[in-house]
Amino acid sequence: MVSLANSVDTGHEDMIHDAQLDYYGTKLATCSSDRSIKLFDVSNGQQVPIADLRGHEGPVWQIAWAHPMYGSILASCGYDRKVIIWKENGGSWEKLHEYANHDSSVNSVCFAPYQLGLILACGSSDGAISILSTTGDGTWDAKKINNAHTIGCNAVSWAPATAPNALFDQTSRQQTVKRFVSGGCDNLVKIWREEEGQWVEDQKLEGHSDWVRDVAWAPSIGLPRNIIASCSQDCRVIIWTNDGTSNQWVSHVLNKFNDVVWHVSWSITGNILAVSGGDNKVTLWKESVEGQWTCISDVNKGQGQVQIMEGQRSSSAEGSFASRRRLDL
Repeated sequence: MVSLANSVDTGHEDMIHDAQLDYYGTKLATCSSDRSIKLFDVSNGQQVPIADLRGHEGPVWQIAWAHPMYGSILASCGYDRKVIIWKENGGSWEKLHEYANHDSSVNSVCFAPYQLGLILACGSSDGAISILSTTGDGTWDAKKINNAHTIGCNAVSWAPATAPNALFDQTSRQQTVKRFVSGGCDNLVKIWREEEGQWVEDQKLEGHSDWVRDVAWAPSIGLPRNIIASCSQDCRVIIWTNDGTSNQWVSHVLNKFNDVVWHVSWSITGNILAVSGGDNKVTLWKESVEGQWTCISDVNKGQGQVQIMEGQRSSSAEGSFASRRRLDL
């Protein structure tokens, strides 16, 4: 059973859309419609404000931490069409890079696994996905996938750098995979891969009947399969599995909920899925040895505060189990 370890009164003046813990689970970042990003030290049960980052000109929808090998780096995106990458330098936070080459709201940002480099994927309501990368010399390269999703892209999530079956196969262990998954307003889940420096569509997964609000590629521990979770305004969560040897993905409806499902997030070992949505609950799901998914915890979210749960908590760059809500754009 998951227990509530801490509640953080963020001081935001409007709705909180995302809350993410850093890699070590000691720093919490939150973002809000009040156009601000707030950082807190939440180590040892404390909640000490670190910084109040202001650079967006509209609601800030989502934030993402980079791997600590690149330093303390945080990315944010918002309604103002901007992506801002922030970096801590000598105890103070400053803008490292600002990207403003989308024609509409940027809804999702996600850093790639550290093995692939400092790479950020960004999904926008203009239907495009941008991939920003740097070699550390201060310059950033941007590649854009135009018309990735008609009407708009709501979420992006990177595949693990480790290839499937790496735990048992030496050849697979040496491979690095550069792929990510996206979800959009066309009701589709799409998988993208890099091929000769260009991003191409690898798979188109059909199963939802309304906007896909979030996608999450499960972390890999070297087992011979890929797992993706997606959630939608059709009130369903779908688990997509691939055996790692073919291009076939098999879908399984995890559950039909009573309200829109906004967010899905995997534990750091990839065996527990957190789901949050309009029913004001966070539920945790685990797969049995028979391949059946069962709910192992049901937690009501607080109002006006960010709740940090211990027990089955992810401390990866993809962050906490806190929920986020975005306006229909």
